[in-house]
Amino acid sequence: MIHYFQSSIKEIALPDRFTYPFCYTPHPLCIKAAEEVQDYLRTQEQWADELAGGKMFGVLIVRTTNNEIGYLVAFSGNLAHNNKHESFVSPVFDLLDPKGFFTAEEKLISDINEEIDKKQKDEGHTALMEQLAEVTRLYTQKIDEAKAEMKQAKAERDNRRKANPDEKELKNMIRDSQFRKAELKRLERDMQKQLDLLREQLSIYTDEIGRLKEERKKRSFALQRKLFDNFRVLNAKGEEQGLYDIFERYAGKLPPAGAGECAAPKLLQYAYKSQMRPIAMAEFWWEPLPHHIQSEKKKDPDSTTKKGRRHGHYYPACKSKCEPILDFMMQGLCVEDNPLNKSAELCGDIEVIFEDEWIVIVNKPAGILSVPGKNNLDSVYSLMRKRYPDASGPLIVHRLDMDTSGLLIVAKTKDVHKEMQKLFASGKIEKCYIAILNGTIDSDEGEITLPICPDPEDRPRQIVSYKHGKPAITKYKKENSTSPTDAAGERLLLYPQTGRTHQLRVHSAHPNGLNTPIKGDRLYGTPSDRLYLHAKSLRFIHPITKEVVFAEKDANF
Repeated sequence: MIHYFQSSIKEIALPDRFTYPFCYTPHPLCIKAAEEVQDYLRTQEQWADELAGGKMFGVLIVRTTNNEIGYLVAFSGNLAHNNKHESFVSPVFDLLDPKGFFTAEEKLISDINEEIDKKQKDEGHTALMEQLAEVTRLYTQKIDEAKAEMKQAKAERDNRRKANPDEKELKNMIRDSQFRKAELKRLERDMQKQLDLLREQLSIYTDEIGRLKEERKKRSFALQRKLFDNFRVLNAKGEEQGLYDIFERYAGKLPPAGAGECAAPKLLQYAYKSQMRPIAMAEFWWEPLPHHIQSEKKKDPDSTTKKGRRHGHYYPACKSKCEPILDFMMQGLCVEDNPLNKSAELCGDIEVIFEDEWIVIVNKPAGILSVPGKNNLDSVYSLMRKRYPDASGPLIVHRLDMDTSGLLIVAKTKDVHKEMQKLFASGKIEKCYIAILNGTIDSDEGEITLPICPDPEDRPRQIVSYKHGKPAITKYKKENSTSPTDAAGERLLLYPQTGRTHQLRVHSAHPNGLNTPIKGDRLYGTPSDRLYLHAKSLRFIHPITKEVVFAEKDANF
């Protein structure tokens, strides 16, 4: 299963420490291994249709017991409805084994689903459901009409009382009111009686459907628990744990669907079982265009994408499924430090661009959080709290990504914080960002309207979704500049009209947007020394003084 490099690697130095898989620059050996794997994938025509939909592959550089350097290869999930293929490592646990418990139990659950569906579509059940809906509609209509008439009659009685009616007329009005109320109650009783009768008839079906759903729920939970107990992974210390226990201890929750099936856990598991020492790892997205599309549209395969990923690019391991697993599996390895934990060297200070009695606008460096994270790193909030110990309220009005630099508004009081957030929510704060793209674009200016939502399987990544996404609008314009960095890519001014998470990054990278990621974007493009995105200016009406505030700070790139 191990692969040896097809050309000499003597000139490539081995890394001192193992790859930190959630933020890394691929080691040259990983790139070389990935290129060999990609050459192999191009020859596998039997997978062409499936690979056109996109799949993540991983390579792991290892040292064997004979002190030889080679690499292992894995794919995430399954390939061509199979977990086992020549040249790729075996899965941690083979879900698709026809003789395994998962396949048999999944068949039973599938049979229950079919039985539920059959009973729900039964003609008798359907007819009763339609009758129930019609009775409900008719009686609701009658009751609404009766209530409207009662309201009108009450208004008429109130007017008649103003004319000082005699005792007989007053009694008639009381009887009319009582009669209408009694009629309404009768309608409601009749409705409930008919509904109860129909529901009793329906119970023949609903009770059985409910019983089947409960059985399905119990079987699914038991299967999930058994499945994750059988997904037992190793670490470099030789320790072993099931995924259920790993997620319970790490995050206090059940493992998500697909946990343990990604490339990274497969690679480490095979290496440990084979007594190989992991050296470096990388994962890349493979989504080639089919030949007929390449010839017809003459598009670069690099322009294709799925969930914001680009063909041939390297990506970090997913956090939701892999972080707890890899945290356990890497124990015993000497792993690189998380580069995201290296906050900027601020010496307790941060540049102030504007300040008055109520607000402060600071220039946030790239690499520092806006608000505290789970690792208790320095943040703009913590630095501002030290600077203004008597300030009330949450301080931070809005946020910038950790990798983004630029202007950030801090409110000194709770009331001003509330008013500033209203300005952001109503779109009354004009924002301008500057970015360097990892390439060039044809249009000088334009507008991008792509709805965005979180990727439920890989947070914090965001995806474009016309079904689940929230509206996101970005205007853009090329910047007239003679900066020496222009040669590295397009220099662009971005004007977000909405404030979605990662909006500018997604709109830049997505093929229906600019189709050119921002330089250094580790999530949607290619890592670099930094993310070349900077919040350049802010303009708004001061909530207290009612004067125009304009703050600007050019990027240092």
